[in-house]
Amino acid sequence: MAESVDRDANRALRARFDEVYGNYQRLRSGLDELQARLAELRVTERSEDGQVTATVGARGDLISVEIHPSVYHDRDAKALSRKITTTVHRAGAAAVSATQELVAGYLPAGSGAVDFLRTGDFGSLLGRADSALRRGE
Repeated sequence: MAESVDRDANRALRARFDEVYGNYQRLRSGLDELQARLAELRVTERSEDGQVTATVGARGDLISVEIHPSVYHDRDAKALSRKITTTVHRAGAAAVSATQELVAGYLPAGSGAVDFLRTGDFGSLLGRADSALRRGE
């Protein structure tokens, strides 16, 4: 009887290992593609009045700012500065969202890493390990 239990446990462990290894292989094979897609990612935002356009990369790094000539009619440097800052921040936030969605598509569903990308909560990265350790106590 014990031999049968051991075989069943081994089959279950083997199936779980195969699942984890398959997830790892899919993740690893997609990393080159993910890296290329992140390098190409560009997000552009415009100010509400269309006078300022900001383009950022995947990390929110500023690539370009375009200013429409009509801003020079106002001659309000502080307002222009606020408009540029707001537009760049919106572009950066949009880039973070786009990057999170892109990366999440390469991670296994239900992964703590996916939750971490969305929430920034480090506890989600260790949730499975914490749960397993609690069961082992």
